[in-house]
Amino acid sequence: MSYSVGQVAGFAGVTVRTLHHYDAIGLLVPSERSHAGHRRYSDADLDRLQQILFYRELGFPLEEVAALLDDPDADPRAHLRRQHELLTARIERLQKMAEAVEQAMEARTMGINLTPEEKFEVFGDFDPDEHQEEVQERWGNTEAYRQSQQKAASYTKEDWQRIQREADELTRRFVGLMEAGEPADSEAAMDVAEDHRRGISRHHYDCGYEMHTCLGAMYVDDERFTRNIDQAKPGLAVYMRDAILANAARHTA
Repeated sequence: MSYSVGQVAGFAGVTVRTLHHYDAIGLLVPSERSHAGHRRYSDADLDRLQQILFYRELGFPLEEVAALLDDPDADPRAHLRRQHELLTARIERLQKMAEAVEQAMEARTMGINLTPEEKFEVFGDFDPDEHQEEVQERWGNTEAYRQSQQKAASYTKEDWQRIQREADELTRRFVGLMEAGEPADSEAAMDVAEDHRRGISRHHYDCGYEMHTCLGAMYVDDERFTRNIDQAKPGLAVYMRDAILANAARHTA
């Protein structure tokens, strides 16, 4: 049994372009070709793709994934054990984070302040109140801040969940483009940057192109933003900044 590139993309939830890229760099070369020269993937190829996606989800660069999978001394079962341990730890961490965020949203919606113990239970040394003070100090007198506060005060728990889902989808789109080898100044990347800008305007404050470029610069200049954004994929903050700059130039030239 063999499968077309389109079928494999559907199975794995990746783009055809990503599979083409994996083939081009030798990470996942299909075992067969049809008479017409089309890629055909075997069950063994699907097993390797699963391993690749597991490691990618864990944040491993493509070069390191290739080295791990092509190690002649590696036991396939050892790969699975390692991935299971890492994924289990991440799941536990994310579950705690999700519970903390949900609790914070509930508290904000109801006008209840979280106790220090609740805040630091998951966020460790990060102090949300200290961060809020910095926001007020830097932008408290701006129209954008007033708009953001006004909109946030009206949002329900469901609103915040919807906004977060949209933000996560934008992140997935950016990461998908990076993995497919799309330059940050490509039409596709600029389109995602434009959707990002519009989302900010829709949910938080009027975000023109000048403000959007300032925000993109902050993603790279402020290591806290960079560290948070790059959790999805190393280099994502820089990629987003460059896409935002290219999109602004496209619309303001």
